[in-house]
Amino acid sequence: MSLEKLISLISRLFFFGAFVLLGLAVVEKVANEAGYTVLQGVTRAGRLLDFAVVLLIFVIAMQLRSMKEELKSRKP
Repeated sequence: MSLEKLISLISRLFFFGAFVLLGLAVVEKVANEAGYTVLQGVTRAGRLLDFAVVLLIFVIAMQLRSMKEELKSRKP
């Protein structure tokens, strides 16, 4: 497996994981407002959002690296 395919796969996994964490955070917050919990006190909804942001920062970094490599290969 080439490095570009590996970076693409990891980027997609991180992106999907970030949206899963975002959805879980929203569900947890709504459940907390109703007096229930989904995560049973393991973590807070805000902490899940922190993890989602970290994953998205890695996705952005990988995309910027890919763009840099693309521009470098186009130069004569």
